[in-house]
Amino acid sequence: MIAEFNRSLRSRSVVESLTDGRRVADSSLTTDKRLNHAYVSIGSNLGDRAGYLLLAVRGMLAAGLRPLRLSRIYETAPVGYIEQPHFLNMVAELDGAHLPTPEQLLACLLRIEYALGRTRGVPQGPRTIDLDLLFYPNVLSDTEYLTLPHPRIQARRFVLEPLNELVPSLVHPVLEKTIGELLLETTDDSDVRVWKP
Repeated sequence: MIAEFNRSLRSRSVVESLTDGRRVADSSLTTDKRLNHAYVSIGSNLGDRAGYLLLAVRGMLAAGLRPLRLSRIYETAPVGYIEQPHFLNMVAELDGAHLPTPEQLLACLLRIEYALGRTRGVPQGPRTIDLDLLFYPNVLSDTEYLTLPHPRIQARRFVLEPLNELVPSLVHPVLEKTIGELLLETTDDSDVRVWKP
């Protein structure tokens, strides 16, 4: 699975960034507090977990999305439904200048999940892949289908750790706190550590 992904990429930088936080494509880093890009949480706890993360990134590339940076991969304890394997989690930063609408992006992420065998039998249960749209530039949404920012960012250390790695000074547009501040204040004390394969 990983070998197939490696062969299909035009640039090694994507694969390299999956383990060491390097940039994926040429771009200026997000250093201010404004939301210029979209952020997607990627997680897996079934089968070849790292392989599913790679395939999810490949799916985003194939859909025309432009990942600029990827966080390191973190191994995390399950939250909520705890009788399941540990997850591998990471966050992707998507180029805000080349995004479909928020609804189209969500539909794209759901198609990638479906293609990778995601089922929704048990709420918060095991899954081959989980793609959550965390932030979308300059959009707040609270509809039946899409809430932006993602409503549980501040309560999930497994999201905050990799997001803080990419954009610690990004201000949550609703909570009006930086990602770094949210990480310090979260009540989630679950085990989150950089993955060592």
